[in-house]
Amino acid sequence: MNLLDTPAVRPLSARSVALSLLLGAGPQGLSSRELVALGDRFGVSPPTMRVALSRLATGGDVHAASGTYRLTGRHRWRQERQDESLRPRTRPYDGSWAMIVVVSGGRSAADRGVLRRELTAGRFAELREGVWMRPDTIAQPVRPSDTGVVELTTRPTDDRELAARLWPLHPWAARGRWLLERTNVDDLAERLAVHAAIVRHLRDDPWLPTSLLPADWPGDALRRADATFRSELSALRPSPAEENR
Repeated sequence: MNLLDTPAVRPLSARSVALSLLLGAGPQGLSSRELVALGDRFGVSPPTMRVALSRLATGGDVHAASGTYRLTGRHRWRQERQDESLRPRTRPYDGSWAMIVVVSGGRSAADRGVLRRELTAGRFAELREGVWMRPDTIAQPVRPSDTGVVELTTRPTDDRELAARLWPLHPWAARGRWLLERTNVDDLAERLAVHAAIVRHLRDDPWLPTSLLPADWPGDALRRADATFRSELSALRPSPAEENR
């Protein structure tokens, strides 16, 4: 789907609000009273938030102990990897590209899906079936769990053309600038929805060298907006009066 054709930012469900608040809270989690009070600020009524938390706990998405909720499973992994994913450590670009070639067949659909997700998370893009590439600038590059691959290094003659072929750079930048224009809305619920959209968008940032990016690339501005909102979110801890509602 073209990034410019994606729908506008939609309001978050009570479940998504709870998960977003817990993602922003870090490993220490939030008490049920804090979550209910914060949810109220973001347009989720206390009864609705309590139902959402109950369903999250029943579904194994959160763990509740001594009145404190923390993320579990894939959500906890997402929390632990979020900063690393949004801001990987890089090294200078010398024109070299990393290439991963999938050489062995016979994979199940599930195994193919796992490999594709690993390579995509590592900021690789697929040149053609079974051939994945990216500039060799990630300090800790992805190491696929699948052993049926070959890792190579190459130096393309026209790296700018190759980057433009592999990633939808101009649509990504346009979507990013569109999101940045919506970060200063007054409505907290809308701001949380915009913030969640920014985090999702940043996961698709290919983290290319500046020489391969279009002018006015909004990646750094989006990351600053994300950091600013997370700081504001951490400062929104409810007062005792709000917690006792």
